[in-house]
Amino acid sequence: MLDAVLKQKSVAVKMSVKTTVAAVLVILAVVLPQIVHVAGGAAAGAKWLPMYAPVLLAGCLLGWRWGFAVGVLSPIISFGFTSLALDATMPALARLPYMTAELALFGLISGLFAVYVRKHPIAAFVAVVCAQIAGRSLYVVYNLIIGAPLSQILNGLQTGLVGLCVQATLVPLISIAIAKAVVSDERKG
Repeated sequence: MLDAVLKQKSVAVKMSVKTTVAAVLVILAVVLPQIVHVAGGAAAGAKWLPMYAPVLLAGCLLGWRWGFAVGVLSPIISFGFTSLALDATMPALARLPYMTAELALFGLISGLFAVYVRKHPIAAFVAVVCAQIAGRSLYVVYNLIIGAPLSQILNGLQTGLVGLCVQATLVPLISIAIAKAVVSDERKG
């Protein structure tokens, strides 16, 4: 979506802007879980899935490559930061592999819709829901492969439904607002 605003800019400017937006979204993906855990306790992260929203937004705004990168980097940087700066790591080491894979898929799938989101901002709703279905499916498959009990997998899915529903509403609305700002900026320029 940001490509539309940057189409007249040099490759260096495009890369700088996209890198900056991606970095801000990674930082947001690291900070949001900290805020949610402080406000709602340890279980709030599994309920609200706060790291997922910035990754979905990265895909919708920046495309699949950047969405994928933000999805991979967010849990790894969060794990590194929290293991160095805090007593408890987020995500926990046991959750890091599937969260990295799941978030990468979230960013990739939502990013595949970025061109459509730019042309038809309402497509952000489809992008987010498709990414969520793909990502949560990967969560199920991964946990089945490692032998997690089905009750634990289903509980994890059920617990995260609140966060997924909120994200399925807020992320597209944010994308639509940014798309309207982009269109307005294009008309001025």
